[in-house]
Amino acid sequence: MLQDIDDSAKQRLTEPADILHAILLLVDRGCPVDLLIVEMTKYFYVDLDAFEAVLDAEQDHFSDAA
Repeated sequence: MLQDIDDSAKQRLTEPADILHAILLLVDRGCPVDLLIVEMTKYFYVDLDAFEAVLDAEQDHFSDAA
């Protein structure tokens, strides 16, 4: 029998440092920048405003990686 993923078990990513850490891990593993939020929301509740702020602050870093 298949089990549903319990969304209440997801961790919340609301701190910019935690969001940046998750982003850097995904980028290091080859995740394209345009799919970061898709991959992150599979496992975490992500503060979208904080996510956008982190991406804006680190834009130069990510444009070099692309």
